[in-house]
Order: sequence, then C-alpha cells, then structure tokens
Amino acid sequence: MPELQEIKRTLSRIDKLEREVSLKQLQINSLLAITQAINENVSAEDLFKMYNSFLRWEIGIRKMALFFRESEKWLCKSSLGVAEEMLSEDISPELSKYRSKQGLESSNHALIREFDLVVPVLHKDVAIAYAFIGGFGDEDDVYNKVQFVTTITNVVAVAIENKRLFKQQLRQEIINREVEVAAEIQRTLVPSRLPSGENYQLSSIYKPHFAVGGDYYDVVEFSDGKIAFCIADITGKGVSAAMLMANFQANFHALVTRRPSLEEIVYELNEAVWRVTQGDKFITLFLAKYDVATRTLHYINCGHTPPLLLSNGEVIPLRNGCTSLGWLPELPFLEIGGICLTDDALIFTYTDGLTDIRNDDGDYFTEEKLTEFLQENAEMDAKSLNTKLLTHIEAFRQEQPFPDDITVLTCRVFGKNAAGTAAQEVLTAI
Repeated sequence: MPELQEIKRTLSRIDKLEREVSLKQLQINSLLAITQAINENVSAEDLFKMYNSFLRWEIGIRKMALFFRESEKWLCKSSLGVAEEMLSEDISPELSKYRSKQGLESSNHALIREFDLVVPVLHKDVAIAYAFIGGFGDEDDVYNKVQFVTTITNVVAVAIENKRLFKQQLRQEIINREVEVAAEIQRTLVPSRLPSGENYQLSSIYKPHFAVGGDYYDVVEFSDGKIAFCIADITGKGVSAAMLMANFQANFHALVTRRPSLEEIVYELNEAVWRVTQGDKFITLFLAKYDVATRTLHYINCGHTPPLLLSNGEVIPLRNGCTSLGWLPELPFLEIGGICLTDDALIFTYTDGLTDIRNDDGDYFTEEKLTEFLQENAEMDAKSLNTKLLTHIEAFRQEQPFPDDITVLTCRVFGKNAAGTAAQEVLTAI
C-alpha cells in the first residue's frame, strides 16, 4: 500500500531528525559543560577526564588518543580502546605530516593504523594537539560524530594551551622579578667608590653578561696604609649566585676587618662556602694585601685566572695559592705568594670572561693578547688603562656578543722609582 510506505518513510525521517536533534543537543550540553569547567579554571587533568568521558559515553567513540607536546615529545594525555604499551611509543616524527583532518588508511605506523581519522589542532599555524579517533561501526553517523569530536577537541586543546601559556608567562614574571632582586643585591655588593691616593690607585670594569652575573670584587682600606682587595667568580647565575655572593661578601668583610692572616681568611672562607653549598657551587678567588710602608704584596690565588703583575717590563702571573673555595670541606694545600714592589707596578686582576671574548673569525682575546696590551699601556693610570681596554675589546669582538661576565680590578702602586729595580720575591709570609 503506497500510503503505508509513505508513512514509514516519514516516520524514518522523523526518527533520523530526532536523533540529529538529540545529538546536537548533546553537543551543546557537552560544550556548555566544558566551557563552564574552563571558566572555573579546572585543572588540565580534569579537562582530559571530561574529554574522555564525553567521547566515550555521550558520543560513543570506541577508540581515541589525544596527544599534546611536552618539551620535545608528543605524549598521550587521554585514550580509549588502545593498549597502554602502544601509547608509550614515541610517534613524534610521524605527526608533522598531518596538517589537516584526514583518514589514516595509508599509514605504515602500527599505532596510527589503530585509528580511522586524525584531527590536528593548529594555533597560529603551529600544531598544539592531535586527536586520533577510530572504531566506527556501520550504524554510526560518522560525519556528525567527527564534527563534534573536532569541535570539542579544538575547545579543550585551546584551553590547555592557554593554561600552558599563562603558566609560562607567570614563570617568566617570577624569573624577571628574581633577576631584579638579584641585580639589586649585586648593586649593593659592588663597591660604589674605589680608594685612590699618592701610594696606589684602583679602577674597575664590571659588565655582567646578563642582568645578574656571578663576578665579584672588593677593596678594603685600612688606616695604617694597608689595603686588601679581591676578585672572585661565583658559579651560577641569578638569585642563587647573588645570595651566595651576599653571603661571601659578609664573611669576607667580617674576616678582613679582624685583620687575620691571608691564610686564616681563606681557610674560613672555604669553610663558609662549603657550609652553604656542600660542593654544589664553588668560588674562584684572588685575595691580596698590599703594605704601603714595606711595599710588599702578599696574595693567595684560589683557583682563579692568574692576575698579571707588571713592573719594570716584567710580567709575572700570580699563581700561588690553593684550589677553588667550596670544592672540599678542607683545603688540601695552600701557598702564599709574596712580592716586594720597589718600583711602580701594575696589578691587573680579571675574570675569565675577558679572555673568552671572540671575534668574527673565531679568534680569542687570549692571555697573550692581553699581556701585549698591558705592556704597551703599562705606564697609564688605572682608570685610563681600563677605559682604553674597554675600547680595545669592543673593537676586537667586532659583531660577536660578550660570552660571559667581564670584571676587571686594576691596581697601580707607586714605589720609589728606583732605576733598574724590578719586583722581587718575598720569602716571608705576612
């Protein structure tokens, strides 16, 4: 009967429309639930659970795997119907080929062949997620299901990416604040003024590689005409290095003002650094005392780049000392260096960032190049020499950046100007 057939067709169309309406309503409700969860700032883990639940129970997806990037790998964050051991395999090299929604019939990868379709999510033309879906049956409304999976995957992926970007921004703001705090700490630790007089003059260069460096220098002047000065290189950067520097400076000043021997100072400084770092960080240090009355320089080099002493055409590296501070709870050896400066002399101390400078040809500003520069300008006052050195290294490096912190402490001492008298080794310690 034609009327009966028409009624059946009409009922079938009505049933189909009702299913479509039901699916659309389900999609709307699911999207509303996801949107509400996002607005309530639920965790990424909870969003993954909601995504999994919607696809499994509401849409009837039998196989699914959702991948997000972490560091350099793509990791599965939610899955259905796939063995865990398969999902643990790194498929990162396979994913770059998928730039749009497409079937997976031609894939040669065992895991990818488990699925029928891949849905990539792009943000500013960069993939932020991949959803693999499969297990469709003959009775499934594949088109509508895929459309919904695409929509909900995009919503979840963008929300997760926004969370990641927000956390990244927050971390960066924390880092920036830490850098500001560390830089402020450092500004208070570096001497604002260096002493100069008729017997000696000092000048410095201080160029942190970043806002916060690990270099340190200091000068202590005593009323009896003696001075103590040091230069140090602290491992690490940022707040941790700045805090270690602050601790080191406090200990240094407390010890120096008590006027113990150089040996005692170094032993106690090593103990203090070890107590704080337990060997995780260390400090290279050059520490010296100069006596105007006797014109003697005593020093200890604790694993630091050897300063250069220039006097009457001689160049003497100041190497005597011990290992870096903080390597070991007790220093295994220590040797004090002593030199009598009977004529004008230049004591040039620096950190290794100076000799790490390279030019466009890859040549380093070596100790030999530095020595040559100092010999050519040995008669200049300390400030003028440092100014000329800055100009010289700027020209030398050409277009290359400074590779590390650069710190220089130049000390010129004035002797009797006795003709033909060179620096002489002092055999006795302080």
